[in-house]
Amino acid sequence: MSAAVLKFGGSSFLHPNDYRRVAGHIVDRLAAGENKVVAVVSAMSGTTGDLKAVMLDVNKKASPSNLDAALATGEMLSACLLEAAISRLGVPVMSLNGYFLGIRTNSDFGRALVESVDPKPIMAALQEHDVVVAAGAQAIDQSGRLTFLGRNSSDLTAIVIASMLGEHACEIYSDVPGVYTADPYLVPRAQLIPEIGYGTIAQMSRHGAKVLHHRAVEYAENHAVVIVCKSLTSDGAVTGTIVAGHEVAPSVTVARDAAVISCPSLTERDNFRALLDQHDISAISMEDNCGAGICIISDIDVAVRLVKLTGIPSVFTGSRAAVTELDSSVLRVHLEDDYERAIFLARQIHDRLYPGAVGEPFGSRMAKQRSAFNSLLIRANAPGNPQ
Repeated sequence: MSAAVLKFGGSSFLHPNDYRRVAGHIVDRLAAGENKVVAVVSAMSGTTGDLKAVMLDVNKKASPSNLDAALATGEMLSACLLEAAISRLGVPVMSLNGYFLGIRTNSDFGRALVESVDPKPIMAALQEHDVVVAAGAQAIDQSGRLTFLGRNSSDLTAIVIASMLGEHACEIYSDVPGVYTADPYLVPRAQLIPEIGYGTIAQMSRHGAKVLHHRAVEYAENHAVVIVCKSLTSDGAVTGTIVAGHEVAPSVTVARDAAVISCPSLTERDNFRALLDQHDISAISMEDNCGAGICIISDIDVAVRLVKLTGIPSVFTGSRAAVTELDSSVLRVHLEDDYERAIFLARQIHDRLYPGAVGEPFGSRMAKQRSAFNSLLIRANAPGNPQ
């Protein structure tokens, strides 16, 4: 049974009416001849961060498994809302959360790794319904406990589902139509990249690019799934970037809140750095007047937890903005204390990589939008909430 697998990120759902808009697109796909559709959804923009803040307000030492169960509710609500919007249009639809997706992981809560998949639950749902809506970023471990695949990892859920169903492509929808040579919200002359290789975009993702999750890209490469990056506009879906093969494109990324951790010695720093490399966490070693340290660029929560587990004496000394230049086989990371300075540097690097480039119309917007409706669940530190 063939099914189109579409993933809609949190930026697709800034307002409850956006669920109707996405539902309309899915129904149009069916009317155009699509057999079945699996729609994977993220939480509304800003929800996951609010949920985590509330959990830590209640208990700063909440267990990782407790946090996973709480964070997954954002995608669950999103799946229910899209199911309601599609059902309103008279299309047979069913939503599934991590307990029923057929994806099993290890018990590394916070960033669980996929260990096995079973397509039967989704296949059974597709037998009875034209559309299955899947809550992204979640699965269960071998004991049946809910696990979270990591922040912004609904991409991974979609790629895994496409692979398990035998589909050779997966469509990823976001607020931009594809992968750019830099974040177009920060660098006005960023260029849309029509085709890019798996390895290149995975590196960009590890160092701050947010269009695609690096573990999703790696899974897609390992399972021969082509990623098609798209955006929904008033004129319909626009395809921007195809991810496949090994195409290389120079780029610059900015990670705003890279965490700096001070270590007591160079030896302990190097041991900790090796542990981070083993867990596929992007970081760079540092030496300055304060001594030995590490700047962690990706998966900061997981890295901090690893620090505590190792027992290595270390101190969090703040955050920096990491500007990463990727040019062919060259990777250079520049650390800046000031975020505005980091943006200025990223623009300088991009102008050097792409002299004379002309930007997209939306490139002058300085910040991605958050949903004003993410408090449908709960809002951290809201007036009246007991502390």
